[in-house]
Formats: sequence, structure tokens, C-alpha cells
Amino acid sequence: MASSWRKYETRKRDPNPKNVALLVIDMQNHFSSMAKPILHNALTTIDLCRRASIPVFFTRHVHKSLTTDTTMLGEWWNGDMILDGTPDSELISEIGLQVTRQEEVVEKNTYSGFHNTCLQEKLVEIGVEEVIVIGVMTNLCCETTAREAFVRGYRVFFSTDATATVNKELHDATLMNLAYGFAYLVDCDTLRRGLLRN
Repeated sequence: MASSWRKYETRKRDPNPKNVALLVIDMQNHFSSMAKPILHNALTTIDLCRRASIPVFFTRHVHKSLTTDTTMLGEWWNGDMILDGTPDSELISEIGLQVTRQEEVVEKNTYSGFHNTCLQEKLVEIGVEEVIVIGVMTNLCCETTAREAFVRGYRVFFSTDATATVNKELHDATLMNLAYGFAYLVDCDTLRRGLLRN
């Protein structure tokens, strides 16, 4: 059966290796049940980008305090927050091994990788105009970061096979929305063809 988002995927384009960055969203122990099934594709995407000399940034969703640093998320998720310094807050070991410099890690405390972080400055500093988004959760932090990148003027590429969430329905709903109005959809195969064609 065809994926429900395919009919909205009317735009096709390859990322430009000269001005794109990869954003690896929240591949942390807290989300391991969702992240582990896409780990191979996430690692493949990171490898493809490294081979094409594309900068890679990793976000960690963490809270410094459970009383003062949770914003609306504390209410929404009944206090189930990721406290910095706990094992849950750390990147999954296979992903952590991909970090080559600590400057590649961006800490955030809400769904967006841009809100109150240094991500925008890092991207501007190296001339990034496009972003590829992978990680978890498809419909929360990945989608919010992708949408915010779009409204900040970045061309957005969103992975269909290196993002995941709690179920297929929510995953597909995000892909439909993003394909319709915000992002070019990609997967490992299209990235391999588009980034390593020379």
C-alpha cells in the first residue's frame, strides 16, 4: 500500500552540498524506543553527509531544572521531562560517537532546535542556506524545527526513513503537512544519489 503522504510530494529537489547542513534531532536515550528502529538510516544519513563534507549538528533536548526550565512542556507531558546530566539526556551511544566536536551539539528545552539556542548563529556563520532534518520525534521536535527553519528562510529537506515517532499515523501526518507546505521529502537512497553523484 502506498504511503498516504506520497500524493502531497509534488516537489522534488536535491540538497546543495555546498550550503546545506544536517540537523540530527534528539537521538537520545530517552527516545531510544523510537530512535533504535531508524538508527541504521540515521547513521547512513550522517555518513553520507560527512562524505559530502556537509556540516552536521546534533540537538539534545534537556532541562536544567524540573521546576523552572520546563515551559509549557512540563504541563503538557505531566512533568515527564529530560533532566540534563541523566542517562536519558545523553545521545544514544552510536550517535554520540558521530560527534566530532562539542560545538556540533546544540542543547534545547522545547520542540524547536532554533528557539533560544545558538543554532541559527552556527548556521549563519558557515553560510548554510538549506537543512536536512532527521531524528525523533517526527511530529514534535523534527517537525517544529523543520517548520521554523522554513519560516527563517532555509530550504528544508525532511527525511522519511530517518525520522520516527510513536506511530505511523502521526509520522505520516507530519510528512503530509511538510510535503504540502514546508519541505522536500528525502530518504537515504535519494540523498545518496543527490549528494554523491560526482
